[in-house]
Amino acid sequence: MCGRFAQAQAREEYLTLFADHAERDIPFDPEPIGRYNVAPGTKVLLLSERDDKLGLDPVHWGYAPGWWSKSALINARVETAATSRMFKPLWQHGRAVCFADGWFEWKKEGDKKQPYFIHRSDGQPILMAAIGSAPFERGDEKEGFLIVTAAADKGLVDIHDRRPLVLTPEAAREWMRQEVSGKEAEDIAKDGAVPAEMFIWHPVTRAVGNIKNQGPEMIEPVE
Repeated sequence: MCGRFAQAQAREEYLTLFADHAERDIPFDPEPIGRYNVAPGTKVLLLSERDDKLGLDPVHWGYAPGWWSKSALINARVETAATSRMFKPLWQHGRAVCFADGWFEWKKEGDKKQPYFIHRSDGQPILMAAIGSAPFERGDEKEGFLIVTAAADKGLVDIHDRRPLVLTPEAAREWMRQEVSGKEAEDIAKDGAVPAEMFIWHPVTRAVGNIKNQGPEMIEPVE
């Protein structure tokens, strides 16, 4: 699954991966975002396409439509999202990308859970596929967005059996295009995923369990 991640660099560090300035309707901002411990229920910068250009909006991480009586959901499985009653409309018309530096998972070791930070081995940011209630600039509190997850494979299984669906820059741009159909998006999700061998991980401080802790020490390795 994906329940915490880091979104700490300046937005330009993420945007330059796959979108030139002509494709954006996003003001330049050189300041680092500085969020090393992003949690559900908060607003997160989310990329989406509108009028053939990319927009960046603070969007609530969590989705609970009016008829849903349980807690807000934060993840959607790639295997079923395209066809499920709840997620199909979002898959078809609310595809977006959530950029990050990596994500956290907890693994039980003895009688405690040890958090790990998972990131790309080449140091590049990750581009997580997301779906939500568009248009995102409305800033809805309940009907926000979810991160799409896939089954973990290879070494990642040792940490958790699910992981975010991380897309290549090329696939991420296609994923957000409004003219791309839901069926085409399924192919993008399948063919454009970054493979498991591109990720590495290390243990981090248990202080990441408290969402009030937001400093860079949250992602630094510990023994």
